[in-house]
Amino acid sequence: MAKVRIGFVGVGGMGQAAHLRNYVINPDCEVVAIAELRPELGRKVGERYGIGKVYSDHRQMLAKEQLDGIVNIQGFTFHAALLPEVFAANLPVITEKPLASTIEAGKQIIASLKATRAKYYLAYHKRSDPATMWVKGKMEQLARSNELGALRYVRIVMPPGDWSVQGFSQNVSSQEPIPPTGTQADPKPAGWSDAEFSKYVGLVNYYIHQINLMRHLFGEDYHVKYGDRNGVTMTVESASGVTGVLEMAPFQTTFDWQESALVCYEKGWIKLELPAPLAIDRPGKATLYSDPGNGAEPTESSPHLPWIHAMRAQATNFIKAIKGEPTPLCGPEDALKDLEVTKEYLDLYLKAGGKL
Repeated sequence: MAKVRIGFVGVGGMGQAAHLRNYVINPDCEVVAIAELRPELGRKVGERYGIGKVYSDHRQMLAKEQLDGIVNIQGFTFHAALLPEVFAANLPVITEKPLASTIEAGKQIIASLKATRAKYYLAYHKRSDPATMWVKGKMEQLARSNELGALRYVRIVMPPGDWSVQGFSQNVSSQEPIPPTGTQADPKPAGWSDAEFSKYVGLVNYYIHQINLMRHLFGEDYHVKYGDRNGVTMTVESASGVTGVLEMAPFQTTFDWQESALVCYEKGWIKLELPAPLAIDRPGKATLYSDPGNGAEPTESSPHLPWIHAMRAQATNFIKAIKGEPTPLCGPEDALKDLEVTKEYLDLYLKAGGKL
């Protein structure tokens, strides 16, 4: 395949900062068109990045352009209403996470996808960070060799902090309001209170990355076993019986980002340290500690990783997916499980006396 022809739907804040700028610099693709509801913003973005075709909505763009893939960036609460029209183009599509704001809407999205030939990926960018990809590869190697023994424990810590690190500062902007489209957001599930739904949407908006990363590191499904009433920890167990803990907000920072994962084996561990999501040209860090015993000296080492940030690597992985190559990108079925895990946690949190 020659250069992959990409169409963008939505070039607002995250559309530009997390996605567009990582495609326009990629030599293997060409952003040939954008669709943006705000005409002034669309024009400015097109001028900034040298994109000649600017449309007022996705329907016009899909009707007139020959594309190989679509980057579709809107609020996730509108995915269920908008994605069926995008899937109808029968092209690979990537959206921001999460899949939807309800399990029911997520199932509707998957059903509409199956009625087409489209392929769908979600932007869980942490999977594409060079450090995460190294850790995942090392874990697969250790599973085959058993040199550190059995996998015992996975701990992910994600305290609130400065996730944007001035990442929006170079965006093009306008003062236009988003025009009304009549598109309906996901409805509240039957039987849920407003407070319960608000809490759930907040969880999937902020912690769904870590919920997804837990499954990615396990390499298998898991279920929630405990949620403390203070909303700090979620304890899980994988299908093969490995314990995991997600610490959601044990503390917070104001000028830093301190997200990490610790993967423990019988004879060592791997630590994954991830940068702020919108940090540019900065990969995470991976550390491997091995203590084989029997008098052997323990070792600790870290790989030298390329200066590529996760969002940029994710764009490369979507281009590879369009070409039919394997990638660590997340599919919709996996993303639906994230919504189900979040509901499992919320139920246990409320049962423990947690407040809405």
